[in-house]
Amino acid sequence: MNAMTFRRCHLFENLEKMSVPVFCAVALALATPVFADGLSSAEQAIVRHVDARREAAIELLARSVNIASATENHDGVRRIGELYAAELQALGFETRWIDQRAEVGRAGHLVAERRGTGGKRLLLIGHLDTVLQGEPFRREGNRGHGSGASDMKGGNAILIEALRALHAEGALDNRQVIVIFTGDEEDTGKPYDVSRAALVEAAKRSDIALAFEGYEPGTAVVGRRGFSSWHLEVTGSQGHSSTIFGDERGAGAIFEAARILNAFYEQLREPYLTFNPSVIVGGTDVTYDPATFGGTARGKTNVVPPRVVVEGDMRFLSRDQLNRAREKMRAIVAGNLPQASASISFIDGMPSMEPTDGNRALLAVIDQVSRDLGDGPLVAHDPSKRGAGDISFVATLVSGLDGLGALGKQEHAPGEYADLDTLPILTKRAALLMYRLMWPQ
Repeated sequence: MNAMTFRRCHLFENLEKMSVPVFCAVALALATPVFADGLSSAEQAIVRHVDARREAAIELLARSVNIASATENHDGVRRIGELYAAELQALGFETRWIDQRAEVGRAGHLVAERRGTGGKRLLLIGHLDTVLQGEPFRREGNRGHGSGASDMKGGNAILIEALRALHAEGALDNRQVIVIFTGDEEDTGKPYDVSRAALVEAAKRSDIALAFEGYEPGTAVVGRRGFSSWHLEVTGSQGHSSTIFGDERGAGAIFEAARILNAFYEQLREPYLTFNPSVIVGGTDVTYDPATFGGTARGKTNVVPPRVVVEGDMRFLSRDQLNRAREKMRAIVAGNLPQASASISFIDGMPSMEPTDGNRALLAVIDQVSRDLGDGPLVAHDPSKRGAGDISFVATLVSGLDGLGALGKQEHAPGEYADLDTLPILTKRAALLMYRLMWPQ
């Protein structure tokens, strides 16, 4: 009995002791192929297809970067959707455009699909929009500069080129693959149940989600934090400053707000949880507009202030962590100083992607792919360094990985670039990951 056979027998002997999530993770890991001698002949052919299109892939990236597609540029977002639709149609995908202008004020999404019944059903996620626009593609050494080159038109190129290599080898035959390029990831339309309806519907018909946000060397993403906003209103008893701290006047609104924020700082901090009071206005006369996140405050040094408004956000890794933090915040807010009162409210933002057993099983698969390609091991990227992303909307429905896109820098800033030398290896890695999931041995 070889080591692999022994390992499998040992695991199956103990399946009845495993929880359902652990069982699913093990089952997924065992369903993927193990190549003791490296790559199979089919995988070697896929790698050759990627290598043959090294310059063509860069050209696809250049064409996409040269289409300005900031979120608010609806025509540009639609045009880059048309570019990708033509590429995917050539690979046997049926495509459709979901217009979102009337419903959520965004351009819309491109959905492409190949149908089949074999292997794992894959959902591949990218986005069409950028934060900035107007910087055209330019090539400087191993860097491809331009708006969205890294975030995430480089990732989109990797996604498409990986599918192209699989198609050339016949590896998409009788396999279900759904590709969704959203048009508003950088400024997601609301309500989310409308703007992300197509993504959720696709996830319900899929087994695994793979997202192509930016790559960090030596890692893949099994967890991303979500965000929520909070709004704090504080009131106190207005009066002459000489009476502050007395039985009638109490502490005033600003001292009460300071107490609350300091207690947040001292009592809430834990790994992966952050909370930021981003705007504060307080005094005798206070105005605040939540739509613009701005306001005014006036007061006098001899008046105890009656009102403070604080607006903030919170980042979290799990729904349980978010709920626990909210309960602590409510309890802190309720412990008022004399003659002061306060209330806090919360608004859900984008959900988190929790690092589940299924996600970690996928990490094991791509780690082996990376090793077999001679590119070294992969570990989980620190979730505290990842914000929310589109994959988070489907993280409770399917196992997933993110961070499969391009290596680059200066995202959301002038001078953004993708590392062109790493595009081939990242494309090979993505293609072989999909292959091993869709064609289990």
